[in-house]
Amino acid sequence: MGNKNDIIEINLGELFSVLLGRAFLIISAGVFFGLAGLFISKFVMHPVYDSTTKIYILNKEENQTVTYSDVQISTQLTQDYAELIKSRYVLEEVIQRLNLVDMGYEDLADVLKVDTPSDTRIVAITARDEDPLMAMQIANCIREVASEHITNVMDIDAINVAETANVPTRKSGPSVARWTVIAGFLGALAIAFFVILGYLLDDTIKSNDDVERYLGLSTLALVPLTTEETDKKKSRKKSDKKKK
Repeated sequence: MGNKNDIIEINLGELFSVLLGRAFLIISAGVFFGLAGLFISKFVMHPVYDSTTKIYILNKEENQTVTYSDVQISTQLTQDYAELIKSRYVLEEVIQRLNLVDMGYEDLADVLKVDTPSDTRIVAITARDEDPLMAMQIANCIREVASEHITNVMDIDAINVAETANVPTRKSGPSVARWTVIAGFLGALAIAFFVILGYLLDDTIKSNDDVERYLGLSTLALVPLTTEETDKKKSRKKSDKKKK
């Protein structure tokens, strides 16, 4: 059975006052960490570039007209095509063709993104790299190898290039604005946490309300004693000793 005195009561008004009193410190920490995030994202981290190619897949037999049923089936199979594009066979073949000796299967999978928009037969293949030219080459090579692999596995003929990958001119990351905002927010949040923690762990008696709250005693009188008054008393004692 716990004692009622073990319950910690939090005065939200007092807590808000403590945070308000440390507002300058919290804001300063937010600004400092925000500037740190801006510096790291802009001058330390390497920029990366995305290059995207798109293929149009249609499941139909050779020398036959396209029917609505063919369109529906192709749309439903886009997820299967996406899995084939990300398969180990395709990625290892791309590594071999481009001679990516420093990149393994898992590394290439990490920089590959395959999107299959709903109600469409188009599959978007995006490759990311620090070199914009290499990002384009990887995307186009994946498209070529995946097209061959899909035709063999799914036994279809109609895989067309909807869009070839180009050399990206703008970096896709890191986002300087996002890093600045997140770093600033986390910095301010961390300082606010330590301010709240210090408030919760501070059990010193500061007022007669604290005496009644923590000790359960009522105060009969208060004796105000300021630093100025104590200094005056000390100076008086010294002067009295000199006179004697």
